[in-house]
Formats: sequence, structure tokens, C-alpha cells
Amino acid sequence: MAGIYIHIPFCKRRCIYCDFFSTTRSEEKPTYVRALCQELKIRKDYLEDEEIETIYLGGGTPSQLTEEELNDIFTSLYNIYKVKEDAEITLEANPDDLTPEYVSILRRLPVNRISMGIQTFQEETLKLLHRRHTARQAIEAFRRCREAGFRNISIDLMYGLPGETLDTWKQDLQQAIDLHPEHISAYHLIYEEGTELWKLKEQHQVEEADEDVSVTLFSTLIDTLTQAGYQHYEISNFCLPRLHSRHNSSYWTGKKYLGYGPSAHSFNGLSRQWNVASLDRYLNGIASGTPDYQIEELDLYTRYNDFVITSIRTCWGMPLSRLRTEYGEELYNYCLRMAKPHIDEGVLEIREGVLKLTRRGIFISDGIMSDLLFV
Repeated sequence: MAGIYIHIPFCKRRCIYCDFFSTTRSEEKPTYVRALCQELKIRKDYLEDEEIETIYLGGGTPSQLTEEELNDIFTSLYNIYKVKEDAEITLEANPDDLTPEYVSILRRLPVNRISMGIQTFQEETLKLLHRRHTARQAIEAFRRCREAGFRNISIDLMYGLPGETLDTWKQDLQQAIDLHPEHISAYHLIYEEGTELWKLKEQHQVEEADEDVSVTLFSTLIDTLTQAGYQHYEISNFCLPRLHSRHNSSYWTGKKYLGYGPSAHSFNGLSRQWNVASLDRYLNGIASGTPDYQIEELDLYTRYNDFVITSIRTCWGMPLSRLRTEYGEELYNYCLRMAKPHIDEGVLEIREGVLKLTRRGIFISDGIMSDLLFV
């Protein structure tokens, strides 16, 4: 089984914190969709006829595409690939794009999962972040999708936002729980160099949340959502029972995936490759029949490091039998040796042959994973 990621880079305007590849050149959409469908044909052999279990349209803002543009993409996908009947097919959407008319369009497409970028329900913060929607629009969009029959909806939240307090974070979490989405992703705001948010920080107009506040917000996130019945299955992701993101989980469990569009990444078990992060270069490469991408062949130690980073971050942890079988006795012994101080400290544990983070370990997961890497 394998997954397909399709990058839709178009946005009406950029959020001040975003460093993903995107563009506001919406006039290029028709040309881009044609190129994307051509890339689907050019690279069809990458997954070696594996059945497609998940399709994910991310961005950018995929909900900026028209029904015709989305139809063209799905028609190409289904003509080229063998897509499982019960495949998870996700489309990221901005709440203000989810009008009654657009939701009806999505119901006519193979899309069966909506990922809605809400971020916060605090009006002033939404304005500061340059989000296009209001809190009311987000709530109405969610309910509209539910009434239209979508039974798998994910919402994105952010914490550590400028001016955020524990009380406003609790309000956001309670509003999210009241909507009862099947899935919630919650990410700490990162001040990426080169973004507008970074510039505001440099100008002392906003301040990053300090470490103590961040830990309190994260702890509140875990406690609040788990008490509400959500499983904390990955550091930043929570779901109702058996409703984890199958697509994102494929990244963390080592399944093959193929990424289409500028800046999209692909993985086939032995190598990684990534498309150029430029719309013009991407279009020119497809037009010439030679996609513009880079490739990295993965040696044993790099694959081991990837295995550490992806597996330890999940509730499923690292199966030690797989570690030994796939990466050999040397790396098996190395990993256990590096893990022992963390096990003794109570931030890692071995349970039923699986190495995994404890509750305390989740808070220092980056440092733990770094120690397990082979350098």
C-alpha cells in the first residue's frame, strides 16, 4: 500500500507565520493543474503499481481550486493508479472557502475527509495572523460539512500564539471539543526566519511564548483532549478511536509515498526525492518532460535515523523486532545502549517489545530522538 500527496500552492494571501511553498499567482491555476496531471503520467512508475491507500491534497490552499480543476486531478489519478475502494482522500480547506456551494462540490468528488485550518477561535489573533476567516465562519463551515455528510473532519489548532493565555487556549480547546471533530492537529507556533511573523518579532512587535508557558499549554492540550476521549497518537495529533490520519501515519510507519507539485517530497523505502520549490521551474520541467527534482539515496544509517525519528514520535513506538530485522545487530544494540539512560530516567519505556515515549518523555522528545540517532 502507498500514499499520494498533491501540493496545491495557491493562496489568496499568505499567513504571516507560513513558510511552506505557496504563491498568490492564482491566474496560473489552469496551467498548473494541466502540468500536475502531466506529472502524474510522467512519474506513474515510481510506486511500482502499488495500490493507493491514501490521497492527500495539501497546500497552499487546495480549496482555492474549482470543481473542474479538482475533477481533472481526480480523473487523472483514477485513470493512472489503482485506488483502494476505501481509500482515505483528504482535502485541506480554509473555512471561508467552505460555502454551501463549495461543500456541495466536494460531496460530488471522491473526497471523504476534510482537514480544516482553523488555528484559533480568537478573533483578534486571527486578524493578526492574516487568516481570512472569522471564528463564526469556522464554526459554521464545520457544521456545514457535517450536515452535508462528511463523517471524517480534522481541524488544525495552534498554540503559543502572540498574546495567548492559558484561559484563551482552554477556550479554543473547549470550542474544538464542542464541534466534536474526528481528528485534531495542534502545533506550537514557530517563528520561521524570513516570514512576516519573524520580522514582527525582530521589530519587537510580538514576543515568542516562553518555555514554561509553552509546556503548560502543551500539557493542557494533552490532558484536555484525552479527557474528552481523543487518543494522543502522535506528538501533535489526536483522534477519536481508530480515526487517526491514515495518510500522515504512513509517513511515520515507513510506507511509500509519492509527492506531486513544487516542493513535494517522495519516499520509496530506499531513496527520498523532492520537487523544486519554484512554480516557474516546476512548470518548465514538466513542459520539457523532465521534472525538476533532487534525489538522495539512503544508506543503512540514514534509514535507521529516519526510523527513529518517525517511529518514536507515535503512540505505536519502535518495534524492536523490526529494528533488529531491518537494521541489523549493530544498530539494534546501539539503539538500546543509547536508550538505556532515558529508560532509567523514566522518559522511555519498553512495553511488549516496543520502545516508546512515556508521558514525561513526550515533552522532551526532540532531545531523546537526537540521542538515539547514529552520528
